[in-house]
Amino acid sequence: MIEKVNPNHPDKIADRIAGALVDMAYMKDRNPKIAVEVLIGHGKAHIIAESSVVLRTEEINRAVWRIAGTIAVDYVRHNQDAALAENQRCELRCGDNGIFKGIPLTEEEHRASWLARALYDEYQSDGKYIVDGDKIIVCQSHANTNELRQNLAKGGGKIIVNPLGDWLGGLNVDTGATNRKLGSDMGHSVTGGGLHGKDLSKADVSVNIYAFLKAQETGRPVELSCAIGDTTIDGKPYAEIVEIARSYINDIGGFEKFAEWGLF
Repeated sequence: MIEKVNPNHPDKIADRIAGALVDMAYMKDRNPKIAVEVLIGHGKAHIIAESSVVLRTEEINRAVWRIAGTIAVDYVRHNQDAALAENQRCELRCGDNGIFKGIPLTEEEHRASWLARALYDEYQSDGKYIVDGDKIIVCQSHANTNELRQNLAKGGGKIIVNPLGDWLGGLNVDTGATNRKLGSDMGHSVTGGGLHGKDLSKADVSVNIYAFLKAQETGRPVELSCAIGDTTIDGKPYAEIVEIARSYINDIGGFEKFAEWGLF
């Protein structure tokens, strides 16, 4: 079974804002060091960032308002911890301890991803979807429940649509937080680290992307681990893994775009 949420789910809005700030940092520095946490909902966005570059308040506000609407923004920035900064001073090294795995995508994951995208293309509003064998659970805001149930039932299987009835969803109903939808982002590849709001020196980003891509290419599970300061993972220089992840992020349009759907 698998759960997928769309880009207007409050947690994804938080991820997208965090990704937008990381994109800004990369516009100022090829290898910035940044980690962003976002808590958003009910008219306010709280953002804390540890960053080697300074982001202007007005550009942060514009990003938040573009993604989440005109709400109050509380932004706090700190410099990166001195010891962690020293770890990266001369060369790219693993910026975190961690275990990672990549798993070839299952048919259920492909179906959940297709369904989430199809419904988002139609409604462009908060939604969450679960695929479990022939059972499909759809919670789609701003949709007529009966109409949606009838349309989805044409595909067969057990369809459960908006169990509580019509609903509005969004930031006035729920709050969102960065990296709270790991299953939706990573499928069965979930490990301890979140993908969003971090630069490429962080293994949570680069090694997770690398393991996922290798699993899809080989069709076999991939398991990796690292310690802060490692310069080699899976027999490759860490800098090479960072470049593989950089190409992936660039190909999909940046960290904000990556945050919309995660790895699948």
